[in-house]
Amino acid sequence: MQKAKFPAIAATFVLCYAFWILLDFSFKVEELIAGAVVSLPVALFSARFFIHENAGWFLHPGRFFSAIFFWCGTFMVELVKANVDMAKRCFGGCKNINPGIVKIPVDLRSDYGQAALANAITMTPGTITLDIAEDKDGKTWYYIHWIDVATAEPEAAGEAIKGRLERGLRRVWE
Repeated sequence: MQKAKFPAIAATFVLCYAFWILLDFSFKVEELIAGAVVSLPVALFSARFFIHENAGWFLHPGRFFSAIFFWCGTFMVELVKANVDMAKRCFGGCKNINPGIVKIPVDLRSDYGQAALANAITMTPGTITLDIAEDKDGKTWYYIHWIDVATAEPEAAGEAIKGRLERGLRRVWE
């Protein structure tokens, strides 16, 4: 394993520290210092595993704020919608379900973007990303377990499952 370079460590530190601030949100001096003290060793240890090339791209304000907007805005809206839908199904006696596995195309090229999309899909109730596959042409496909398969047609199912999530992550990762 290669040693992490300073830009990778700095980018990882900033990302860890930003998440600390978002999770803590108290802005007390001692909490901010504790966040820095925790984020530094995490960055020193993990930068070589997470950032392989072009470490500073995420520090660009446009991408950084796009990520904040995605996780705090777009993803939260989709999460609430999925939770409300699942609550209706559960309190309605679980009559309106048609579970199944669908294959959907993914247009994100970045490995980080694909992983973030797979996690976002899995974190929303009613869907679980089972597998990420690449065909011989280089096209990426997700196999998703969907609680209510409205359509088995890949493009339509993909739009229903990942539509806004993929568009939001494209602004962050590509």
